[in-house]
Amino acid sequence: MPKRYHRRRKTRSKLGLVYIVGAGFMVLGLAAFFMLRDTASATEPQPASRSVTPVEVNYPAPGLSLQNVNGQIESLADYRDKIVLVNNWATWCPPCKAEIPTLEAYYQIHAVEGFVIIGIEAGGRQNDVLQFSQEHGITYPVWFDLESAAINAFHNGSLPSSYVIDRAGIVRLAWVGEINHEMLEKYVTPLLRED
Repeated sequence: MPKRYHRRRKTRSKLGLVYIVGAGFMVLGLAAFFMLRDTASATEPQPASRSVTPVEVNYPAPGLSLQNVNGQIESLADYRDKIVLVNNWATWCPPCKAEIPTLEAYYQIHAVEGFVIIGIEAGGRQNDVLQFSQEHGITYPVWFDLESAAINAFHNGSLPSSYVIDRAGIVRLAWVGEINHEMLEKYVTPLLRED
């Protein structure tokens, strides 16, 4: 074979090797870029919790009566002189569980101002809901709802969902999704200050 052919073959094989090595460096570079980007975003401050903004509404509270975890029947009308946050939730619902400490903390601070939360658990058995409430330190009233009466009364099957009822029995705010402390302070606290 002529020398020229061997040189051409060597040149082609060297070029192929250069391309392979170059492609390898490109892949490593891209991998490093994405790793550094993910590391940087992981070190950025994250919000304590996600929250949606409530919708302002204006309609009479439904006539809802359910059994509480202690076996007594209670009604929304029993709380007519208070600001009431009705929270539809379930023990199996992750965002429902996530917002419980926030709701409990807000309740502890504002109960003296005539604020109450009524947690209505959708579908759980009385003993299970009572045990869950005790384990999670819930001190506000908890009702259980085997037949979805609360979900039907508020025409919303999403969990968690919350509704704020003013002292006159009018639903003023509606949330679908997890609530954080900032949203409670921004939207519910002013209602507590109303005469």
